[in-house]
Amino acid sequence: MFGEFLNIIVRSIKLDKTLYKDNKNFGEAAIYFAGLIMILDGLAGAVAANTVIKTAFAMSGLTAILTWFVWALFIYVIGVKIFPDKDTKVPFKKVLTAVGFAHAPGLLRFFAVTPDLMIPIIFLTQFWIFASLIISTKEILNLKSNFKSFGIVFLAFLIIAFLSISFVMSKMNALPISNIS
Repeated sequence: MFGEFLNIIVRSIKLDKTLYKDNKNFGEAAIYFAGLIMILDGLAGAVAANTVIKTAFAMSGLTAILTWFVWALFIYVIGVKIFPDKDTKVPFKKVLTAVGFAHAPGLLRFFAVTPDLMIPIIFLTQFWIFASLIISTKEILNLKSNFKSFGIVFLAFLIIAFLSISFVMSKMNALPISNIS
């Protein structure tokens, strides 16, 4: 079981598109593997950020799980409900699992142990995750075009970024410092 889990991580890091085509990778344990990858990704992000900013590990894990569901939900709605190809018939659970697998490159953030490594590793792994999301989306949604897969992932990213910025800005308006003129 642990070997299967490591195999999924290695194949995701290698951007192996066959990972998402093989149905044996989407068995009963797959959702747990994907969830564990997301929790470890959140912890790795906390380790990377902890070199400069103190981060609560529990909050990082919780945020990673929330992020996992949000990414999967937007990719599912955009790719399966709004802009599907004629061969796109996939359940939400498979999208959720694939999004979790696609975050495996984020585990490399555990290597950002010094402030000098933090920014390059976070930057690199974020683009790597984005590439992995594009590949996973193309494969599980049976899309013909890499461009369409990119568009679905990028649109999901823009929506998530907009909602995140809106949330942060609304919290900033509630701060006492925003009342100073």
